[in-house]
Amino acid sequence: MSNPINIVHVVHSLNVGGLENGLVNLLNHLDDQFTHTILCLSRSGPMAERIRNRAVKIIEMDLPTDRFRFPIVRLARVFRSISPDIVHTRGWATVDAICAARVAGVSYVIHGEHGREAGDPNGRNRKRNMMRKCLSPLVNRFIAVSDDLKRWLTQNVGIPELKVTTIHNGVDTRKFFPEGRNDARRSLGLDESVFIIGTVGRLDPVKDHRSLLQAFAAVAQGHPRARLIIVGDGVMRRAIEAQIDKLGIADRVQMLGERQDVADILKALDCFTLTSVAEGISNTILEAMATGLPVVATRVGGNPELVQHGLTGQLVPPGDVGALAQAFETYLNDPALRQRHGEAARERAEKHFSLERMAANYSELYSSVALGKS
Repeated sequence: MSNPINIVHVVHSLNVGGLENGLVNLLNHLDDQFTHTILCLSRSGPMAERIRNRAVKIIEMDLPTDRFRFPIVRLARVFRSISPDIVHTRGWATVDAICAARVAGVSYVIHGEHGREAGDPNGRNRKRNMMRKCLSPLVNRFIAVSDDLKRWLTQNVGIPELKVTTIHNGVDTRKFFPEGRNDARRSLGLDESVFIIGTVGRLDPVKDHRSLLQAFAAVAQGHPRARLIIVGDGVMRRAIEAQIDKLGIADRVQMLGERQDVADILKALDCFTLTSVAEGISNTILEAMATGLPVVATRVGGNPELVQHGLTGQLVPPGDVGALAQAFETYLNDPALRQRHGEAARERAEKHFSLERMAANYSELYSSVALGKS
C-alpha cells in the first residue's frame, strides 16, 4: 500500500497498566508506514505522556464507567470521521467498538486479549465468553499476548485457531539494564547490607499482595536484613497498609506508590516477585528480567512463558505462602544462585522479548491484514 496504514487503537483509558504500557511501547517502535489514533472510551491518562510520536492522535469519549453502555452510534460516527484501515480493540472493556467498527464500514478489525480479572481468573464467565464468540465473525484476527490466552480463546471461548495469533509483549532492554545498583539503593535510603524483594504493579486484588505480605513476614521473622518494596497504587492500598501494620512489618516495607523511575528502582532489588492469581503477560516481569533480576512468580497465565523455573527464577502455585517464602529464602541465602539466574534472565529478555521483535510481529500482522491476506 502506498499510503500509510491508518489504525485506530481502542482502549478503556491511558491510565497506568500493563495493557496501556504495551500499547505505548508498540507505538514508540512502529515505523512511519502506519498512522495511529488512540480512542479512549473513558478518558486519557498519564501513559499518554510516554508516547514519543507527536503525530499520534488521542480522542476521549468520556463514556460512563459505572453502568452498562453500548454506544454503537457514537462510536461508529467517530470511526467514519477517521476512516481507518484497521480498528484494533483491546480487552473486554472495548468489545462495544467491534460492532461499531463494522457499522461504520471499517474493513478490518483486530481484537486483543491481554489478561483476565481477579473475579474471573480462569476466564469462565459464560456471558462474556458467549459475547466474545458471537462477535468473533466480525473480527479478522484475535491477538493473545500469551500462549495461555490463545489456548483459552480457542479451547474455552471457541474462537477458530486460525484466527488467533500470539504476540508476546516486549521490553526495552536499553532502558532496563542491571548497572547502577549502588546509586539506586542510596536513592531509597538503603545500602548493601539488606536483601531487597520488590514488586511493581497496580494495587488490585488480582495481584494478591496479601499472600506476598504473609510470605515476606515469615521471611522477615528469621532474617533481619530482609526488606520489601511495593511500587504501584490502586484500590487495595488501604487494605495493604492495614495488613502491613497487623503483621508488624511496617519498618521493613516501603510502599512507594506510582513512580516514573521504575527502571532505577528495579536496579536496587535482589529479587523481583509477582504473586498474581491471574496474569496475561507481565510487563513488569520482563522489565525485571531485563534488569538482570531473578524472578519469583506464580505459575499462572503467561508467567511460565517468561520465567524458566530453576534457570531464570522460580514459579510457585498461586496463594501458596509457604512456597513463596521458601523461594525468597533460597535467593536470600545463595547470592551466587541469584546472580546466575539474574544473568540468565537478562539474556532471555534480550534474545526472546525485545521491543524490536514485538514491533516487527505487529507490523507484519497489520500489513497482512490491511492487504487482505489475513
